Parts: sequence; structure tokens; C-alpha cells
Amino acid sequence: MNNDGRYLRLSVLIFVGFGLILPISLGFWQTGRAAFGLFPALGQDTLSLAPWRELVTLPGFGTSLRLTLVTGIGATVLSLMLATGFCAAVHSRATPGAGARMLTPFLAIPHAALAVGLAFVLAPSGWIARGLAPFVGWDRPPDIASVNDTWGLALMAGLMIKEVPFLLLVILSALTQIPVAKQVTAGRALGYGRGIVWIKIIMPQVWPLIRLPVWVVLAYALSVVDVAMILGPSNPPTLAVAITRWFNAADPGQILPASAGAILQALIITLGIAAFVLGELLMRRVGRWWLRRGGRGLSTEPGLHLASLATVIMMGIGMLAMVSLLIWSLAWRWSFPLILPESWSLRPWTNSSSGWQRALSNTVFLAITTTVLSVALAITWLEGEDRARRGRAAWAEALIYLPLVIPQIGFLYGLNIAFLQIGISGGMSAVVWAQAIFVFPYVMIALSDPWRALDRQHVNSAAALGAGPFRRLLQVKLPILLRPILTAAAIGVAVSVAQYLPTLFIGAGRIATLTTEAVTLSSGSDRRVTGVYATLQIVLPFAGYLAAFLIPAFLHRNRRKLNGSTQA
Repeated sequence: MNNDGRYLRLSVLIFVGFGLILPISLGFWQTGRAAFGLFPALGQDTLSLAPWRELVTLPGFGTSLRLTLVTGIGATVLSLMLATGFCAAVHSRATPGAGARMLTPFLAIPHAALAVGLAFVLAPSGWIARGLAPFVGWDRPPDIASVNDTWGLALMAGLMIKEVPFLLLVILSALTQIPVAKQVTAGRALGYGRGIVWIKIIMPQVWPLIRLPVWVVLAYALSVVDVAMILGPSNPPTLAVAITRWFNAADPGQILPASAGAILQALIITLGIAAFVLGELLMRRVGRWWLRRGGRGLSTEPGLHLASLATVIMMGIGMLAMVSLLIWSLAWRWSFPLILPESWSLRPWTNSSSGWQRALSNTVFLAITTTVLSVALAITWLEGEDRARRGRAAWAEALIYLPLVIPQIGFLYGLNIAFLQIGISGGMSAVVWAQAIFVFPYVMIALSDPWRALDRQHVNSAAALGAGPFRRLLQVKLPILLRPILTAAAIGVAVSVAQYLPTLFIGAGRIATLTTEAVTLSSGSDRRVTGVYATLQIVLPFAGYLAAFLIPAFLHRNRRKLNGSTQA
């Protein structure tokens, strides 16, 4: 290991530790103190279990806990089953590149924007009810709780429509490391059904490669706030939404049971991941017995077709949700049961009182700032690995995934208290810091594989010509990796735009963004204004992805011409 690499790695680790681990630790420390009765600002200075006793006696606590477990675990398991079944059915006809292009709209759209669109589609006055109206004789919206239902079905649907495409992309990427075609052909030649080949042979190899992303999906589903506020039950809501309400309640005494609930939320996710680990161990034992027992399993084919059909239907509903946002932002009069508006207007866009311009400027500033910081830190981290000639350790991988598998509600309120103590809470810099905690891991994950896949002959050739490490980085690595870097930046923009709780808590409610305003407006405001905010939420990530595609194409246009003339 050379000294440059050692010092660069050490500098990055110090920066990540100070900027990532320290805030999370401070947040959990402050939240944990309040959860056990230590909150000097309220005159509570002795350890006590009273907040926990108060938590379990709060109205609706048991129902909120049940809803969290059912919707979170249910959406994760069903999403994994649908994604696996769809991949098994179409893998021979799909490629990772084509799959990524097809799934980009679903990956780019923020959760809250998709949830608002789904509410427009699934509501009693939504597109689905309008489409059914002529056949069932409805002349007014039916009295059906299709959104905010007490079972959380709409919430599960919203989570699945967003997470199935993500898991599809993860699985398709993992399949590139496995000779799937050969193994499926061999299994089919022995008389095994395609579904059984996938269950017995393919997925045991895929699971270790997708384990961490599945945990991320589980953690998000168990602790989501913005989507649950829009689509989930409202009284009582899921536990994460209830905790958010208790933190923001007029009675400051609610902070103590809310803190206990935040710690409980972290324990739920820990236990959920532990349950998946135990399930993996159990499946290993059952799987060995099942393999020895044999069985051709031809009956699984209908299941694959059903999973494919369900996935296509879900994606279709998701596309309708995206289109509905734009239509509602342009609609002026749209009475039930008409499929399209009777009249159109740009008034929601041109009306200055709607305030979307300020929210848009704040969102753009936060997205650009957090993304630039995250991309710079990721490049520095990866360059340090190169110079040190060492790969990433397991603890470093865990460090990157840590912010993605812990509940935001578990530490953000405590972090806000810590920021208040040092005098930066409520400011734009504090929100940038808080958002970067979640943007950086996604940027790092997106950039790591392309960076490591770079052909080292280019770097070695530059070194042989006398180029130093810094020059090799600027003139060789960064130009070659421009598209992956911009793609990682586009992902960072999408993640920043989607941040709700970090902006709400750390911004102390004073920094309005498209997401915070859209979630607030979705609770019963004018659908046209809500559509404006949610449409802008979609536009920004798409603009990032479009830039990631067009900029390299423009800069490298001469290379394509040169290659074409050379071949000619």
C-alpha cells in the first residue's frame, strides 16, 4: 500500500465517520435518552420506563403495530415473489440493459409522487372507478375505501409498485454473474419445470447477491412515512406515521413516548431482518431435503404466468399514476364519471399563490448540493481504494448500507436536538447534511461496480507515460467513467428529491420542498395544485437521468464518428 492511498483512505474514513456515523449515533443517543425518561428540557432527568408504558397505552398503538408488520413484511415478501417469478418467466427474452431502460421511470419517480398518483387512480373518484362506471351503473363515486383502507391494502400496493421494479433490476443484475441459460437448459432436459429450476438452482445462487437490497426494501417498507400518510390508514395509521405525529404534537410531553416508539421502530426492523436471516437458514435445511427428495414440479408454470401478469398489471397502474399527475395539474373541470377532464387550464401552474416556485428552488438547491458532495466523496473513496491497491472490507460495505437499513424516524428527531444544541438546526446546511446521509450510500453503490470494472490497462498506460495519480484520475478515469458518474449523480438527485423526514425534522418545518408540500397537500387540498407539485417531483429526477444520457452522448459524439470512419 503506498502512502497516498493510505492517507486518502484514512481521510475519507474520517470524513464519512464524522459526516455519516456520528450524526446517526448522536441521533440515536438523543432519542434513546428521551425514550428512557431523560429529557432535561421537560424537567425529566431520571431514568424511567414510563415513556414505554405510556407508549403502549396510547390510543391505537396495537393497531398501528399490526399494520406496520402486515404492510411492511407483506409488501416485501410479495414484491420479492413477483420479481422472482417475472424474472423466471421472461429472463430468456430480456437483457439487463433493456430491463434497466424499461424500469427507469419507476426507479426515478419519488415514492411520494407515485403515491399521490396512485391515490388519484385508486380513489373512489379515480380512473379505475371512472372506467368501471359505465359497466356497473355508477353516476357518482362509490362508497368504497379504496385508499386509506383500514387493512392497508392500498399502502401495500403502492409499496409493491415501487419496489418490484427495484428488485427486478437487482435480480437481473445478479443474474449476469450466473450461467442461467445453461443451468435452465440442463434442468429442463432432466424434466424439471422452469419454476422448480429457478427455485432449486438459480435463486440459491442469486440470494446472496441480493440479500442486502432486500433488507433495504424491508427496512423501508416497515418505516415508510410519506407513502403511508398518502395511501395508508389514517386513524390509526402505521407506527412510523403515528410516531411522526407524536413528535410534532402540540403537547411536548408526547416527545417521550414518541422517542420510545422510534426506538421500537428500530427494533422492529432489526427483528425483521433477523427473521429473514432465520428464514434463510431454515430454507437451507428444507432445501437440501427437497433436493434429495426430487420432484419435477411442472405445476409451477401457472404460478410464473400469474406473477408475470400481476407484475405487468402493477406496472400499468404505475404508469397510469404518473400520467394522472400531469392530467390533474392541467385539469380545470373534471366531473365523475368522465374519463378525461371537460376543460383544461394552466392556472394551477401560473398562479403564484400556489408557492411551487419556492419549493422547486429549494428542492433543486438541495438536490444539486447533496449530489455533488456525495459524488465527490464516492470518487475520493474509490480512488483511495485504487491507490492503496486494496478492495473494500466487509465493515466498509456495512458502513455504506447502514443508513439504508435503519429507520429514519429512529434518529432524525434526536439528530435535530443535537443540531439545535450546536446551533445549525432549521438551516439549509443542516438539511443538506441530513439528506447527504441517505444520498451518499446510493451514489456509492451505483458507482462502485462500474469503477471496479474499469480496464486497468488504460491507467497503466498513462502511468507508463509519466502521468501521476491525480492526472490519471482527471484525464483517464473520469472521462472514461463519465456516464456511470452521471448516472450515479442522477440517482443521487432522485434520492434527494424524495427525502421527506430529513427535510421535515432537520429543517424544523421551515424549508419547503416539493416532497414536503406534496405530502401535506395530498391530505385533502386541491388535486390540481397537488398534481403540480407531484409532477415537478417527477420532472427533476427524469431531467437528471436525461442529462446522464445526453451529456456523454454529446461529449463523445466525435469518438463515434471516428470509430465509424475507421471501420469503413
